[in-house]
Amino acid sequence: MLDRQVAPPVQPLASITLPAADVFLLSNGARLHVLRNNAQPVVRLQVVFRAGKWYEPVSGLSLLTARMLLEGTRTRTARQIADEVAFYGASLDCEQGFDRATLTLYCLTRHLENLLPLVLDILTEATFPSTELELLKTRTIQNIQVERQKNSYLAAELFSRNLYGPAYPYGNVFDESIFSTITQSAVQSFYQTAYRFSEAEIFLCGDVSQVDEQSIKHHFGQPTASHPSPTRLTGFQLSESVSHEHKTVADSLQASLRIGRLWPPLTHPDTHKLQVLIKVLGGYFGSRLMKNIREDKGFTYGIYASIGPREHACSLAIGTDVNGDNAYAAVSEIHYELLQLQNELIPQKELQTVKNYVIGKFANELSTVFEQCDKYKAIIFLNLPSDHYSQFISEVNSVDSQQLLTLAQQYLSPTSMTEIVVGPNAKE
Repeated sequence: MLDRQVAPPVQPLASITLPAADVFLLSNGARLHVLRNNAQPVVRLQVVFRAGKWYEPVSGLSLLTARMLLEGTRTRTARQIADEVAFYGASLDCEQGFDRATLTLYCLTRHLENLLPLVLDILTEATFPSTELELLKTRTIQNIQVERQKNSYLAAELFSRNLYGPAYPYGNVFDESIFSTITQSAVQSFYQTAYRFSEAEIFLCGDVSQVDEQSIKHHFGQPTASHPSPTRLTGFQLSESVSHEHKTVADSLQASLRIGRLWPPLTHPDTHKLQVLIKVLGGYFGSRLMKNIREDKGFTYGIYASIGPREHACSLAIGTDVNGDNAYAAVSEIHYELLQLQNELIPQKELQTVKNYVIGKFANELSTVFEQCDKYKAIIFLNLPSDHYSQFISEVNSVDSQQLLTLAQQYLSPTSMTEIVVGPNAKE
């Protein structure tokens, strides 16, 4: 008889292998990556361009271009685009990030071929109507003004600016005075140079048939109008300084904290061990920061530590919101936990718990073909080795407390951290 008082045994995950992608170089230079899984009759199509913040000549231009893509083409109005997407029960949107811009389509497999002309039309014939452009600029500025009334938003902005430097694309903050002057012609020019199929990465995953694959090649592999390549912005220098900044917000009751530093890229040989170290610090609900600052001190509902990988820089960030009077007490406790990891070995039981969590969470993140494709995209865009995830499992299983102590001494010194406090004028 099953004894429900005894927990089932934990089976260690020894290795992981992502499904192999079929990769095709299209005649116009685009690359098509296909991951097949017929568990559900659904597909996801993503067309990814070098059109993120890193490539914009004017601050906010990449954001505005991405958000305007669905506002009309030479043959369709914004309403017609929305109606066509809704008719097929699909989802279509464009997101701009720090490095890339991505147009994403979700639909039933049987509707993919009917929707491809619409996607192609948006990516090659967008018109950026002036009326809608001005309305979007106004809404965006208003939204940012609302967001900047939140301490957490201001802390994140200041942290990025101080960490990377204000001249670095990742540290350049939104400037409404510049954003408001962006013209329709500037958006059109950026669209023509950055949204180029010759440099696009196309990801098709799900219940993909040979017919779907050929249809993608037919629609997206055709030569397009020749435009100058986007300017590759170079010469950026990361900030090497460590700064502490307190921004006082009048009548604020809470303070937002951001503490962190530049971090080794995911190609670094210690990257997998460092992932375990940061999980111990603040990467899950049972982490040291949570136990100390939430459970023991009661300063916050939640605190996190996470690694943020991007194509041109990587960072460590510790973040939380606390009562304003406890801001610097919380900072001191964060320092305490950093020093503990530098001075004392992590107990074996705690380390094994974290290993089980890390590997279990990773396995759970591969439950759908869309999630598997996201992992595969990281390999492509972050220039990771093909066995990156296999090595991840192996090194998480094998890392020991002495190795983590050495890494903590190298990377987790409180004196190496940029610190931002946004809130009332609390005393240290």
